[in-house]
Amino acid sequence: MKISLRETAAVLSAAQKVVITAHTNPDGDAIGSSLGLMHFLKSLGKDVQVLIDDDIPAIFDMLPGYELLGKPEEGQNIAADVLVALDVSLDRIGRVKDVVDAEVLNIDHHITNDGAADKLYLDGTCAATAEIIYQLVKEMNGSFSRDCAMCLYTGLATDSGWFRYSNTTPETLRAGAELLAAGAEPNLISEGLERRPYESLKGLADALQHMELFHEGRVVGVFLDFEMLEHIESAEGLVDMIRKVEGTELAIVLKEKEKDSCRVSMRSKGLDVTKIATQFGGGGHVRAAGCSIARPFAEAKAALLAAIADALEPQA
Repeated sequence: MKISLRETAAVLSAAQKVVITAHTNPDGDAIGSSLGLMHFLKSLGKDVQVLIDDDIPAIFDMLPGYELLGKPEEGQNIAADVLVALDVSLDRIGRVKDVVDAEVLNIDHHITNDGAADKLYLDGTCAATAEIIYQLVKEMNGSFSRDCAMCLYTGLATDSGWFRYSNTTPETLRAGAELLAAGAEPNLISEGLERRPYESLKGLADALQHMELFHEGRVVGVFLDFEMLEHIESAEGLVDMIRKVEGTELAIVLKEKEKDSCRVSMRSKGLDVTKIATQFGGGGHVRAAGCSIARPFAEAKAALLAAIADALEPQA
């Protein structure tokens, strides 16, 4: 059931024990919005914990509350007043939905959200779920501590490409300015998130050797099968790197993370990539989307390229 921002605020105001979660393979918005909401609700005297069913990248350790991020355990059973799922549809929160017994409140900015939660607040005009949490704090007449501001600014900045992407609006910038005034330190955030181990940078260099152009240079892609990934330490951030190739409209990265199971990331300069991602059960935004394809590497690559060919308009 879709609800309003005011109704969302009412649900959180009435709850005393709250569990917060976000999607697996968490990014800056998932982690920033989760920790930001945690700090705010704790300031109201509520019992709050954050559970994410995945490892949390160490680059986020500069965020206040990073050490409080938990992971669901086998056989765990948590009774709560509400489970808040941020930046995600419920099919991507992993085991958290199995260990928490509570009504589910879903807060998201992805237009492809499946609406499966008990209650859903969705605003696709926001650059990040962190921007919705910012609005929620305002709706609840709250204030931003430095800890809350640091986390929400991280979500806002990362999902807007440091305020460079087309999803950046005047409201996004106003939210960022208020979070700065509340104590967010963008230099600490950017320096923390830009850290990369030597092996990670070398992995990106190795992965770039597999870059290919398609459709007369309109599409750039990197396709890494299971064997290739065994020799590449890390390829995180690859899709944002190749999207800079001059003349391209679409950047894609496909990784066979497990045998016969591929993960896809897409970034576009104009094409609506949700139309491609949803064909494989994925979702996201018009300019940034992803999906998983449960097929062997060669089949997954062929299916993805076929879907892209169908989506591309003929060259004028």
